[in-house]
Amino acid sequence: QVQLVESGGGLVQAGGSLRLSCAASGRTFSSYAMGWFRQAPGKERDFVAAITWSGDGTYYAVSVKGRFTISRDNAKNTVWLQMNSLKPEDTAVYYCAAAHSSYYHIVSREYDYWGQGTQVTVSS
Repeated sequence: QVQLVESGGGLVQAGGSLRLSCAASGRTFSSYAMGWFRQAPGKERDFVAAITWSGDGTYYAVSVKGRFTISRDNAKNTVWLQMNSLKPEDTAVYYCAAAHSSYYHIVSREYDYWGQGTQVTVSS
């Protein structure tokens, strides 16, 4: 079992930055590839970014590539999502997820554990 707790969400103006954190507890964090997803009101949960269990591989949705950066520290059992140049369309609840796999995944059903989510609101 892996427990995931996100933090760092909030209200920010367009063009601003936020850094989301996801703290993991339970089984060996380094055995899990990690991902970030987001869900806006009335929409499906969408893939944002993912990272391999070693941290040497990352993948981003087209909509965030070049603006967001995913990283992890296995010694701290933490994964981050640095979000820069935020846009109003980035407004959503952001979820952290863990997949018992070495390689990253971009499909939500391939993830085994999920956090409770953190709200990000970007004002225009």
